[in-house]
Parts: sequence; structure tokens; C-alpha cells
Amino acid sequence: MKNLIIIGARGFGREYHNGLKLRDDYGKDFIIKGFLDDKKDALDGFEDYAPILNSVEDYLIEPEDVFVCALGDSFYRRKYVNMIKEKGGIFSSIISSKSIIHPNAQIGEGVMISAFCNISSNTVIGDFTTIQPYCNIGHDAVIGDFCSLESYSFMGGFSRIGDNVTLHTRATILPHVKVGDNSIVGAGSVVLRNVKSNITVFGVPAKKISF
Repeated sequence: MKNLIIIGARGFGREYHNGLKLRDDYGKDFIIKGFLDDKKDALDGFEDYAPILNSVEDYLIEPEDVFVCALGDSFYRRKYVNMIKEKGGIFSSIISSKSIIHPNAQIGEGVMISAFCNISSNTVIGDFTTIQPYCNIGHDAVIGDFCSLESYSFMGGFSRIGDNVTLHTRATILPHVKVGDNSIVGAGSVVLRNVKSNITVFGVPAKKISF
């Protein structure tokens, strides 16, 4: 039996903790050993959670440990994933049985797919990408590494997003449209045209915005 360790004990980590305990294979194939977080009091006031074991920096990996990373920010997800991988840690992909995943979809390492998602045929999902509930990914879409797709995001057929891209809630990427690396699509936005790297777009139709 594997000992699953969740990186991040804040809201997203607690959400995944609760979802994992509802899986049919919980207690059979794996148990939740605990969290890694440098905020030792992150779970104060919350009940029925596994303990915070240590920080990522100080944790010593033991046999049977496997990891998932429940950090919403792509920068910190990459930082702490790399830290564990440098120590020899192994990451598991967590895919809800309540999602529909086409058999020929390609799913990378450390991917987290929540319930009620639809992942269509010939889709490619890169490493350490997080897909929240009710997302719909069309056929032949490509998602890069360390992306975050929030609930109800939609990607049409043959659309593509690069590495470290965030699609906020109900973002829509039309078929064949591309979004470059490190870009952000605001909540409720509809992307009609290609988006360059390193920018934020928002609106219907989505346009570049500055802060």
C-alpha cells in the first residue's frame, strides 16, 4: 500500500484530501500519510485531516511514499515538485473515476483531474497540470506542463495552451486557438484569437489587459 503525501495543506490541499478519501481505492491501494507545508498551523481549526509532516525542504522521503502537489500557483507547483523530484520522490496522477477520459488521451506525470470532467479523444495533457471539476477538453487539444484549468473551463478541438497557463473559471478557448506560455485567461473570457506568451487576457472577446 502506498503512502500518499499532499504538497500544500491550504484550501486546495484540504479539498483534495477530502476527495481522495471518497475514492473506492482509498484504504486499499493507498492511504493519506499527511501534508507537506511550511506553515505548521495551516490546519489549525480544521478537523479530520491527516497531519502536517514537515516542510517540503526538510522532509526525508521514505519507502512507499508517493506525492501529489495541490498548489494552485504554477510557479510554486513547479518549485516544490522539482524539490521533491531532486530527492528522488515519485508523483502519482490522481484522476477522478467520475470523469470521462477517452482511452487514447495522453496524460502526463502528476496530473490531477477532478470529478465531472470530459477529456476527449487524442487529447494531450502535460505533466503536473491541474484540472478542476466540470472542465471540457475537446478532441486533439494540447495542454502544456504545470497548467491550471479552473472549473467549467472549455477548450475546443485542436486548441492548444502552452506551459504554466492558467484558465480561470468558465474560460473558453475556441477550436484551433493557441495560448502561449505563462499566460492567464480571466474568468468567463472567450478567446477567439491566438494569445501571445506572458500576457493576461480578459473579456468577451478576450483582450490583453495590464495591471
